[in-house]
Amino acid sequence: MAGRFAPRPTRTTVRGGHVAVPADASGGVPRQAVAPGRTRTWTPPWPVDLGLVLGPLRRGPGDPTFRATPDGAVWRTSRTPAGAGTLRVSARGGVVRGEAWGPGSEWLLEQLPEMLGSADDPDAFEPRHRLVAIARHRRPGLRLTRTGLVLESLIPSVLEQKVTTDEAYRAWRLLVRKFGEPAPGPAPERMSVMPAPRTWALIPSWEWHRAGVDNKRASTILRAVRVAGRLEEAVGMEPGAAQARLELVSGIGPWTSAETVQRSHGAADSVTVGDLHLPGIVGYALAGDRDADDSVMLSLLEPYAGQRHRAARLILLSGRTPARRVPRMPRGDIGRL
Repeated sequence: MAGRFAPRPTRTTVRGGHVAVPADASGGVPRQAVAPGRTRTWTPPWPVDLGLVLGPLRRGPGDPTFRATPDGAVWRTSRTPAGAGTLRVSARGGVVRGEAWGPGSEWLLEQLPEMLGSADDPDAFEPRHRLVAIARHRRPGLRLTRTGLVLESLIPSVLEQKVTTDEAYRAWRLLVRKFGEPAPGPAPERMSVMPAPRTWALIPSWEWHRAGVDNKRASTILRAVRVAGRLEEAVGMEPGAAQARLELVSGIGPWTSAETVQRSHGAADSVTVGDLHLPGIVGYALAGDRDADDSVMLSLLEPYAGQRHRAARLILLSGRTPARRVPRMPRGDIGRL
């Protein structure tokens, strides 16, 4: 029966980068854009699963930079080297169609194949565990995205340091909606483009506080945006070298740099260390050890050297996770203080 039915999303599979993209409800009739933008069609030689490939780019269900719509399309906004842009991606009959608006539209369409995994090589991955092999079989459309943009993944990753995901998603949503700019083109309602580095640097301290962001995380973001140009240059580096450059900024450690290059570079081997839950999930899935720490996790993932991040994603997507036995991390809101 394996592979006949799509696995039901769970909290773990969502964390593994699964976004439920609705089936095309348009009856096969091509969508007519309200305001024509630039377009590009591309036929990849593999099955495309927009929800799996682009899922890691969504920061919570209310992310103002990401939206999956009932017509089966995914909308994204980005601040590209050419400026703000909105991208709509849809797939029908094996053909991908991209539509883009704004100053960054041409850049986004040029980047479209890599964003959908053309730079990835899933054939280099060889499952070493039955659970991983089954997860791979059930997710044939899994490829690692490469956005080519550092800051748009770095800032929300910093916001996720040492807090619950709900707190981090709320902070990202509030800050982008308040200080970003409206999405170019006929984007869905309330979509925004994240602020420019200069705008991030000018956000008053009380606005960080109202968004629930403590001084440590806010200061890390401020240090990062001051050297935004140098950090964006890391896109041209190997993932390891890119992580080393990011970690030169005080407040950015291995967890944050790995979470960033997984998206900006499509880094197949940049496994996340220092995570509260991932070692226990990997340990439980591969060895029945729910108390595994980073060293045990890395030892278990050693057979996947060069592909450890892909292996970890497949484990998360398998949905095999230990039952909760301790209270969740308490949710705080410093904005109420």
